[in-house]
Amino acid sequence: MSGVLRAYRTAPPETVAPVAEGLLNRGYRISATDGATYFLKCYVDRATANRTTVLRQHRATAALAALGLPVPPPLPSADNRTVTAYGGRLFALYPWVPGSHRHGTELDPARCGELGGLLGALHGALRDICAPLRQPEAVLSAEVEETERIVLELRGLARTHRPYGPFDRLAEDRLTERLDLLATHRRRRPGPTDAPPTGWTHGDFHGLNVLYRGDTVSAVLDWDKLAPHPVAEEAVRAATLLFNDRATGVLDLVRVRHWARAYRATGAASAEQVAAAVHRVWWERLNDLWMLQWRYQRRDHRADPLFPAAAGQLTWWCQDYEQVMDAFAN
Repeated sequence: MSGVLRAYRTAPPETVAPVAEGLLNRGYRISATDGATYFLKCYVDRATANRTTVLRQHRATAALAALGLPVPPPLPSADNRTVTAYGGRLFALYPWVPGSHRHGTELDPARCGELGGLLGALHGALRDICAPLRQPEAVLSAEVEETERIVLELRGLARTHRPYGPFDRLAEDRLTERLDLLATHRRRRPGPTDAPPTGWTHGDFHGLNVLYRGDTVSAVLDWDKLAPHPVAEEAVRAATLLFNDRATGVLDLVRVRHWARAYRATGAASAEQVAAAVHRVWWERLNDLWMLQWRYQRRDHRADPLFPAAAGQLTWWCQDYEQVMDAFAN
């Protein structure tokens, strides 16, 4: 790391410690000899680890920080660049932001509303500072037939996995259940013009990308997936990750309601647009199998701990669809 840090106006590193969280890129906590602390990011994700994409993220985060939003901007190097190439990788250096992660169910309802309002403010600011977007003529949703094919393949891989353990049994049972859910709901696929408006989004807004100091958000982190998407869908998707029971996946709909009302109050989306987003995210989850694809097709087990609650949430959501819709849109 010393070779990378020589590009910056910092004291030499005293300690370098990997940061455990994160599935895409690598991060390190750097303690310098002068007592300063930094976060060094190494971009390794193939989809985002290119200079054009990283610089777009850096411009956006610097502009958001200039607006007073809790977004840490990258630090410039000695030659005033925010991206440093070293050893075939791209790096960026950030100030270390003190704080801790809090799951959404740890927040009281008022704080849930403040967090929803913050996401709405970020979406509004991104609309103003990022490149203008032309609305797509259509936004396609997943096809049941393709999902069923993947389910059958994954179920076969789970059944024959060795050693066959409790996780494989759970996966096999949930995949069988998924076929039943797909059969029940296959005619509810969103149409290509049903999506809410597209805009710039954070792309990965959840509890591990938000830092708190006390009851106040100190930083929104990890803008690696900054990209155009249906904006209201991020508000729905984030709420399903923030306000769920971490064992069962069931959503705390009281907290969801406070979040959604505050988000809508910023003007980032109307109730009708949020309702459309709820249906599309529900359909996305009904057809989403990435956690098991990582395990059985990529032999990557990092997402395994996420699967039980995610599968439980989908089953519950299918049963309580109207209550979930009401919490988000009314």
